[in-house]
Amino acid sequence: MQALTPREIVAELDKHIIGQNDAKKAVAIALRNRWRWQQLPEEVRRDITPKNIIMIGPTGVGKTEISRRLAKLTEAPFIKIEATKYTEVGYYGRDVESMVRDLVEAAIMLVREKKRDTIQTEAEQRAEERLLDLLLPSPKQKSTPFDDEVTEPTENPVAAPNRTRERLRQKLRAGELEDREVEMRIEHRMMPVQVMSNIGGIEQMEMELQSLFEKIGPKQTKHRTLPVHKARQVLLEEEVDALMDKDAINEEAVRLAETHGVIFIDEIDKVCGPENSGGPDVSRQGVQRDLLPIVEGTTVQTKYGYVKTDQVLFIAAGAFHRSKPSDLMPELQGRFPIRVELQPLTRDDFIRILTEPKSSLTRQYQDLLGTDGVKLKFTKDAVEALADIAHQVNQSTQNIGARRLHTILERLLEDISFEAPDVKKKSMTIDGAYVRKKLQEIMQNEDLSKFIL
Repeated sequence: MQALTPREIVAELDKHIIGQNDAKKAVAIALRNRWRWQQLPEEVRRDITPKNIIMIGPTGVGKTEISRRLAKLTEAPFIKIEATKYTEVGYYGRDVESMVRDLVEAAIMLVREKKRDTIQTEAEQRAEERLLDLLLPSPKQKSTPFDDEVTEPTENPVAAPNRTRERLRQKLRAGELEDREVEMRIEHRMMPVQVMSNIGGIEQMEMELQSLFEKIGPKQTKHRTLPVHKARQVLLEEEVDALMDKDAINEEAVRLAETHGVIFIDEIDKVCGPENSGGPDVSRQGVQRDLLPIVEGTTVQTKYGYVKTDQVLFIAAGAFHRSKPSDLMPELQGRFPIRVELQPLTRDDFIRILTEPKSSLTRQYQDLLGTDGVKLKFTKDAVEALADIAHQVNQSTQNIGARRLHTILERLLEDISFEAPDVKKKSMTIDGAYVRKKLQEIMQNEDLSKFIL
């Protein structure tokens, strides 16, 4: 885990997210506290738990992006889940504990990627040897199509196979055999059919059954003829998988999930509700009750072993339009001591979002159209016009934050994107007049703008 200071963390987040300084500061402190916790003696660690965060703000202002960038910055396992997908045990829907199992799966992916870097070279060497075996003739064959290319008429027949192999290796590395076809066997397991998914209370049973089927299920072998460049990738993946110590990876992933895992619970406000509500919302309080022990710290059984959630950082978020954080169960409120309110985006925020981040929206469209050879330029007044329209539409219809910019830019560049491969003029400038001309008619019709923008 990187030992970044809170100021450095905020500076990194500023490269991708505009505004919301209070939220950035809160998550930066939470992250730094994790590093501080790692430096403490074992007997002190047990008494210190993460300070979970609840973000309050309208959609599209950066709640999810802050958490996602934070996890990427620290290379921590991260999952984003919607609270509405979960139900009280016994009802149709996902079991709350499954979020911990998803976190472990994310940790395994991270650990595998790190391990892959250490074994990549050996895996490539082993894949090359197997590829040469496929290219060379079997002992029963008298000759091979490569004999005329890589052997000499007077060559010693005993030394010929080794020399043939080395010359084939040179040709292979030089890229001269990429289109040659080889016949190979590919093994794969049949995945069991999910027959009990989304049935409350037995998700763990289904997981254990699937794990059992994976171990005892028969391997199926397919014979396929592939060009060398595709066969190399298949063989490389097989060798990477063979070199991985799966037990060690699983153990490390469980530790990583326990000590560095981040679970982002979106739409937490959707499970707020009165204690005795009926109808379709009957399990709202049940979800909160099931969520409470996970957030407080419990042990969850997964197919990779038991996972403790005491040190997992939980970040909850919600718009809270029709409810408020105090509508959550008091016990659950207490497990989210840090509360941050994110502010609605202003016109100036939209201008900055369109131009400042590394992957700003205008730059994304320039890169996309650049693949068709089109050079797209946005003038200053075009960016201001886009910001004005986005802010105005958000105020007059539904406020969806920065997501409005995606919708408006798609509408603005629809014709250009369609004509880009065929257009002769490969340099285009988008100015304020063009923006207003394309979007003004839609904006003036309130009913139309609700559906299109």
